[in-house]
Amino acid sequence: MTSATGRLTLVGTGLRISGQVTQEALVAIESAAKLFHLVQDAVTDRWLAGLNPTAESLYDSYREGRPRRETYEEMVERMLAPVRRGLSVCAAFYGHPGVFAMPAHEAIRRARAEGHEAEMLPGISAEDCLIADLGFDPGARGCQSFEATDFLVRHRRFDPASALLLWQVGGLGVADFRPGVAWNPAGVALLARTLAATYGGDHEVVVYEASPYPVVEPLVHRCRLDGLAAAPVTIASTLLVPPLPDRPRDEDLLAQLRALATGGG
Repeated sequence: MTSATGRLTLVGTGLRISGQVTQEALVAIESAAKLFHLVQDAVTDRWLAGLNPTAESLYDSYREGRPRRETYEEMVERMLAPVRRGLSVCAAFYGHPGVFAMPAHEAIRRARAEGHEAEMLPGISAEDCLIADLGFDPGARGCQSFEATDFLVRHRRFDPASALLLWQVGGLGVADFRPGVAWNPAGVALLARTLAATYGGDHEVVVYEASPYPVVEPLVHRCRLDGLAAAPVTIASTLLVPPLPDRPRDEDLLAQLRALATGGG
């Protein structure tokens, strides 16, 4: 434990500049003695600098060819340095600060282990935007969510009668930082072939990217699995695989549950 107790607050900026920032996140951003951020666009970068003059981007920790784990380690230590000096620090990540944001989780863990106060405030993620933009209800048939590379290389078990969400499909198998909007197009073709073995090549899927601007429509590209390799997939894309026809329900079990709910049985 250090001699000075600092504070770390992780917040999300959502996907649409300032429009998806919660009130409690805004208070944390404005009141911090030091603000770090990792956002997707220059407009949000300037907006944060206007809210807090101490704003410092973490984006320069990325370097072409550098393993992302090294980048994330540097980000964590940059965030924690002023916390260890006893300052109140806020770090703002685009989307939700806890969704595909390893540096945020690790910074929270280390800060608490060292005796500092640390909390994460919820934000709006790409999944939240997808639900709204596509009219998709994860409660209707269930929803399974996997990082795309992990889904492939660990042969994750999944239920094709429920919806499937795959994240980071444009960076399949890539562990470093690279320029460009798509890091492994050939990997997308492999993913498509893998999914087609379960769903069939004619099964329609949706490539989705949330829009960062209120006046710009999100990317919603519908295609068959056998056409996914030619779809406009980028490192920001999320793939929604709608479910196959549902299984019949167990009517005897449903009757038993209803009886239990009314005090019977």
